[in-house]
Amino acid sequence: MPLYALPAELTFDSASGVRRLALAALRTQTTPWAVDAGALTHFDSSALALLLELRRAAPQEQLDVRAAPARLSDLAAAYGLEFLFDAAAAHS
Repeated sequence: MPLYALPAELTFDSASGVRRLALAALRTQTTPWAVDAGALTHFDSSALALLLELRRAAPQEQLDVRAAPARLSDLAAAYGLEFLFDAAAAHS
C-alpha cells in the first residue's frame, strides 16, 4: 500500500499546505489511507488536527498512521486521540 509521507515540520504555519498536498495524494489511494509520520521532528497540535481531518475525509474513515514519533503519540494521548494510531498498532 502506498504511503503519503508527512514532512519533517508540521506546524500551524505549514499545516494548510501539507493538508492540500496530503488530500490530493491520498484521494488516489484505496482504503485505508496510509500516512507515514516517521519524518516528523518539529510539530505542534496542528499535526493532530491534520490527522483528524484526513481520517474524516478518508473512505470509511480509515486512516493508517505509521511510524508516529513517541512525542506525537504522547500529544495524542494528552488530547484523548489515541485512536488515531489504532490501525498502526494492529500492524505491530
